[in-house]
Amino acid sequence: MYQMLCVLVATIAYGTATGHCQGAQAGMTAVTFQSSTYSDMRQLLAREATGTVTVKATLGFPEQMKEKYPAVIVVHGLGGYRDAHEGYVASELRKAGFATLTYDSFAARGTTGAALQGSPGYLPIGVADAYAALRLLSGEPRIDAERIAIIGFSYGGEMAHLAALETLRSALNPGPGRFAAHVAFYPGGVFGAIAEPGAYTDAPVLMLLGGKDDNLPVTKIETYLAYARAAGAPAPMETVIYPGAYHAWTVPDQPTARFYPDLVSTKKCPLFLLGPKRPALLIDGEAKPFDPAAFGACVAAAPGYFVGRTINSPTIEGL
Repeated sequence: MYQMLCVLVATIAYGTATGHCQGAQAGMTAVTFQSSTYSDMRQLLAREATGTVTVKATLGFPEQMKEKYPAVIVVHGLGGYRDAHEGYVASELRKAGFATLTYDSFAARGTTGAALQGSPGYLPIGVADAYAALRLLSGEPRIDAERIAIIGFSYGGEMAHLAALETLRSALNPGPGRFAAHVAFYPGGVFGAIAEPGAYTDAPVLMLLGGKDDNLPVTKIETYLAYARAAGAPAPMETVIYPGAYHAWTVPDQPTARFYPDLVSTKKCPLFLLGPKRPALLIDGEAKPFDPAAFGACVAAAPGYFVGRTINSPTIEGL
């Protein structure tokens, strides 16, 4: 897995695979950063935070001595940060020469992903934390502020994609600061951007999707990309599809795919499109006026999805 990520992040962020994929465990430092909480996406776009929060994080550097390090922020899934998953990815990235930052958005707010899922404030806090983490790293003298990427899994995958939308970047991080690259592992597939010039920050976005992921059917992303191309504003996004993979196929403690009926899913919902004006829904390949009632109904109509791997699925160690 880390060999793939080494090449992946180095290539899309810097144009060439410069990382050397070997090395010893890096030293770790506990840090904190200040972020904000929002009740919904409207409040985020209006910059009307309901409160501030101190997020505890772990900053790690490679053993290789350099004046400046490229960095990767690794964002957790629904279950929060886990050493065996996000921690493993971060450690392998440090071996590849990247500094890393990990944290838990849910724990910082005294809650869990299971408790927050489906609520209007569930996703805004994650993207707020991502940009707060970017500001922290950008101010760290050992970090190359022009070479900070973001990787996320499931919930974190949605954050990695959302952080590429210019509307959210400008609301959360006014000024020139932005991520150099975005890597989204099996995101939730809730949000997209209204197709227009400047909808994305133009940093490359890579989505790694499971062909059997019933939480985010591949056709949903394919339809979104086709809509953006047809509108003359193609998203700066590439996809890689793993045919036998369900949702969360990198998680080590999910050896067999299993259906979880209590998980909230937008799999039957159109993409919620964000833009500088009114939001919209992607219906039949076109942006239509947003209908809150219809969106809520499609969430309620199709709860649950499969989580885990099959015998043919890739693993986090062997990808």
